[in-house]
Amino acid sequence: MLDLGRLRALHAVSVHGSVSAAAIALGYTPSAVSQQIAKLERETRTTLLERQGRGIALTDAARQLAATAQRLLAIVEEAETTLEERRGQPTGRVVIGAFASAARGLMPVVLAALVAEHPSLDARLLEVDPHLSVDLVAQGVIDLAVAHDWDIAPLPAPEGQERAVVGEDMCDLLVPAGHPLARVAARRPLRREDLPGQRWICQPPGSVCHDWLVRTLRASGHEPDLAYQAAENHTQIALVAAGLGVALMPRLGRGPLPDGVLALPLEPVPVRRLYALWRPGAARRPAITETVRLLGDLWPRRMN
Repeated sequence: MLDLGRLRALHAVSVHGSVSAAAIALGYTPSAVSQQIAKLERETRTTLLERQGRGIALTDAARQLAATAQRLLAIVEEAETTLEERRGQPTGRVVIGAFASAARGLMPVVLAALVAEHPSLDARLLEVDPHLSVDLVAQGVIDLAVAHDWDIAPLPAPEGQERAVVGEDMCDLLVPAGHPLARVAARRPLRREDLPGQRWICQPPGSVCHDWLVRTLRASGHEPDLAYQAAENHTQIALVAAGLGVALMPRLGRGPLPDGVLALPLEPVPVRRLYALWRPGAARRPAITETVRLLGDLWPRRMN
């Protein structure tokens, strides 16, 4: 009989594309995942992974087995959901995926509340980009995702997934002290028409925030000068502090700004909306309903 844990490891490698990435998602070490795959190869008498350049690739047999594993894991999840529903208490494991600023600015207090109020619940966190989190929910890699979209770049409604609004996150323009836009903001509210001609500090292409910035400035009839691209908010803030450019940055997870960096409001205020997303039927799990409740209840506290 095939071992479910080893099938889970193979499925994770299939989804994430490498042993190391699968290990992060599962909370294991890479060597532990490799051992699980090796044991599965011996059980099935089949080669599942092949060397491809510096990485690995799944064989045809492995891809077929991973697809079967996904269906089996869904059946197991259904059984676990039924048992948890009957108990009426959050139990078992719940894996929450969240993008970086939510993982930093919202999830610590939510996870702490889950641990304190429900000691039988094994709550886990995986930091993941919103573009990926929707698919990871569908594939069963994570149980719930905290994702976001922007006012002019809405999140496509995932087919077959349920979602609830967590809250709205306002965005400010960060500029070095003494910047000309700071003098304009002292006289009147800044508008998007004031933004062209700046050297921009932003996230790399492919991120939701990068796409939103480009769309916003192009909608004003200007092509943005994306001079500095960095994934970490703290890196962007350091570049602003050095006087190298300006940045549009949400408030969630931003933290206190250093001396020499000003946060200027815009009109209309750029807003991103945060969502919790989960698979159909998972709302029967008390672990999911409790996590969604705490996300909503603790959101205002984090944004005050």
